[in-house]
Amino acid sequence: MAHAAWNLASKYKRGDTLLFVWAYTCVSALWCLPIALVLMASGQQAFDGRLAAGAAVSAALHIAYSLTLQAGYDRAELGVVYPVARGTGPMLTMLFAVFLLGERIDTVAVLGALLIVAGILVVTGNPFSGQRQRPLPGLLWGTATGAAIASYTLWDSYSMTSWHLAPVSYYAGTLLLQGLALTPLALRRRHRIAAALRVDRVPILIVAVFSPLAYLLVLTAMQRAPVALVAPLRESSIIVGALLAYWLFRENHLARRIAGAVVVLVGIIAISWG
Repeated sequence: MAHAAWNLASKYKRGDTLLFVWAYTCVSALWCLPIALVLMASGQQAFDGRLAAGAAVSAALHIAYSLTLQAGYDRAELGVVYPVARGTGPMLTMLFAVFLLGERIDTVAVLGALLIVAGILVVTGNPFSGQRQRPLPGLLWGTATGAAIASYTLWDSYSMTSWHLAPVSYYAGTLLLQGLALTPLALRRRHRIAAALRVDRVPILIVAVFSPLAYLLVLTAMQRAPVALVAPLRESSIIVGALLAYWLFRENHLARRIAGAVVVLVGIIAISWG
């Protein structure tokens, strides 16, 4: 629910895309950093070169993800971009792990990948149709966003498992560096900042709260339940997103998109258990 809520707020964005991403990243960092500092003070995470390097690379990948996702929402329907992005992310993560890291997968995971592709085709319908709202832009932007998701997922997994970094401190450092990296670009548009903050103040606050909250809830869930269960349940947000897209934005083809989202979710479950 938290993940669907902040993506919905992102779709409501009306002002400058870069300033929107910069603003909610900075607000997120403001409330996440004190938590990270408390963890460091208690000795649960030392500030060292591995934390700085890991967070720096993650920040670059998350900036690419945030800007790509927002560009997709600016140009296409939420009901297409969201499930395509959330479906291709795990599928591409699996493929990258196989071809780049040499990991092995079983038949169930392969079946899951095929189900994700089938579900995406159901969600988008005919991307080359002559309808006014063609789904092809949503398919392309969603796939690009999924590639960004796969990139930061693999890096974040490597950073926390190989370097044993505390997730909350790592994430807070990532947010801080994202904000710092985007600040020079935001200042070049300083004449638009006041207007962007005014027109998008509510979406900015919603994303700034619910995006980190969704991540922290996943971390908490992973401490209490198997990752194979948590990962697919997290992606159930694609069904919530499809419902909200129909209800709030009056996007068409509700039944088809929910059916496709369910197929994508089943594919993600298969990949997680494969």
